[in-house]
Amino acid sequence: MTSISFFSQRSTAVIAQDLLGRKLTYASSEGIVGGYIVETEAYLGEEDSTAHAFKGRRSSFNEALYGPPGTIYIYTLRGLYLFNLVAQEKDVPQGILIRAVEPCCGRDLMERHRPKSGFELTNGPAKFMEAWGIRDKKLNGTLIGTGPLSLTLRQRRQPQQIIAGPRIGVSQRGTATFAPLRFYVAGNPYVSNLRKREMQLTDYGWKK
Repeated sequence: MTSISFFSQRSTAVIAQDLLGRKLTYASSEGIVGGYIVETEAYLGEEDSTAHAFKGRRSSFNEALYGPPGTIYIYTLRGLYLFNLVAQEKDVPQGILIRAVEPCCGRDLMERHRPKSGFELTNGPAKFMEAWGIRDKKLNGTLIGTGPLSLTLRQRRQPQQIIAGPRIGVSQRGTATFAPLRFYVAGNPYVSNLRKREMQLTDYGWKK
């Protein structure tokens, strides 16, 4: 599967679910870190009251959202960095926030960047960016796979179940606040805000 076919002719919500179980890696000057995506949020652009492009807003801040599919959109929120992928064709500003990853390589390096142990290491959108050592917007506007950030599309870990629910910490105005556009691997302990009783600690919610 190519990045073009992955993003072609599918809704942003469907793509956000298909990203679950995909391997995301970052090759930094210090080494390679990576993880399986376990939580995403879809943002539907001009019609989505919680989206940065609501009502066609366009500025230097969100210009990357208007790029071609697979464009990296990094923005800051209260001094924290968050990572998104553009999901639709150029000038259709719909994106997917990568909320959490399950580490699969470079954990020692992650723990040097973010001195947390266990699931707290990468169970949130700013947490995994900190753990990966991404603290700037140099990759904003670039295409995934053309630089140090890569997404494996040829294979995928299969979730046993995908949960859809309302997004976290979004705008309270408009009609999209409680839209079920947050998707996550049921039971995976790296999902943000997951209660202990919901965690599946034997298989982390993956099919065998």
